[in-house]
Amino acid sequence: MPNTILIKNIKELVQVEDQPLKMRAGKQMSDLHTIGNAYLLIEDGKISGFGKMEKIPGQFPSKQQNFLSIDASGKMVFPSFCDSHTHLVYPASREIEYVDKIKGLSYEEIAKKGGGILNTARKMQDISEDELYESAMERLKEITTMGTGAVEIKSGYGLTTESELKMLRVIHRLKENSPLSIKSTFLGAHSIPAKYRGRQEEYVDLVINEMIPQIASEELADYIDVFCDKGFFTVEDTDRILMAGLKHGLRAKIHANELDYSGGIQVGVKYNALSVDHLEFTGAKEIVTLKNTETMPTILPGAAFFLGMVYAPARKMIDAGLPIALASDFNPGSSPSGNMQLILSMGSILYQLSPEESINAVTLNTAYAMDLSNSLGSIALGKKANVFITKPIPSIEFMPYYYGSNKVETVILNGEVQ
Repeated sequence: MPNTILIKNIKELVQVEDQPLKMRAGKQMSDLHTIGNAYLLIEDGKISGFGKMEKIPGQFPSKQQNFLSIDASGKMVFPSFCDSHTHLVYPASREIEYVDKIKGLSYEEIAKKGGGILNTARKMQDISEDELYESAMERLKEITTMGTGAVEIKSGYGLTTESELKMLRVIHRLKENSPLSIKSTFLGAHSIPAKYRGRQEEYVDLVINEMIPQIASEELADYIDVFCDKGFFTVEDTDRILMAGLKHGLRAKIHANELDYSGGIQVGVKYNALSVDHLEFTGAKEIVTLKNTETMPTILPGAAFFLGMVYAPARKMIDAGLPIALASDFNPGSSPSGNMQLILSMGSILYQLSPEESINAVTLNTAYAMDLSNSLGSIALGKKANVFITKPIPSIEFMPYYYGSNKVETVILNGEVQ
């Protein structure tokens, strides 16, 4: 494989940074720096140069060994999308529940029929680790073709110590064998298993006393998550779990305020969560809580769209000075798509974000929500060369506008064409 790649005649090089930022917040989210008629130089897997074509340093002979030249005339180059919230390791799809939903059944009614998270958890008990790995790898390959270069994957469909460990071991294998940058999150507190209904505290004890120590000892997770919401885990449950995770070196990422004003945002900020995600029910108090913190508010448009829920107040949050990240929530029950191009479009269509704000939300800010903005999320010297080249497109605005088709032509991850 070539260790030097020169992409030349780029119509627009998007999301460039001379002085890299961790994130963009408030009015700054409208800033999107680009270079027209540009080049991008990649050496040994890193971004080593970029600028105007007329300022390209020296000549790069096309016959040089380990050298690849790509002509991007009429095309744009973006940093790869970072998808900071997925559940893409799962045993089977749930389209029958989708039909029930079309027929008017509520989430609660579907759950009573044996559907929902517990349906997937039952199937997780029986599937082999190899089968789980192979199906997840296919999903990773699919999202790669659509421009995703980094992804966070959660457990949470196990709900037993054995099955949670199975999921996390699969994620570890994916990390080792996929070109994507992958982060792993332990989400044992995703739902309350049927046998613990009415004895919720006992399940929380199991998560704290059995699951977390084993996961930490095997170094299987980067983060810990809790579904802190109405009908799931309480603020008190969440507080206990996050404290236990913290003692084992696991930083928090929280499912918060999807179904109601749950207190999930507040407990997430209390534990300096890297992100709080969903946020459909976010009011003035929650916005004040999030101001001037290190916690990234992360909206999951796919889930709200698929479930017909209210949309998080993204516009109010940005206008109040907050940063926003957008992620796919790729999962079999409530967001069966990992297409970050679609999420980019939803940011503008459903949440009234400008194209610039949406692009920041799916690149730099989602990289921050994975603690990767020092190496991904923008075009900057020394950052990992995770980029994609579009098909010929007329403008940056075309990316969110022309939804439904794959506008990515060439994917480069770790400095290698995929």
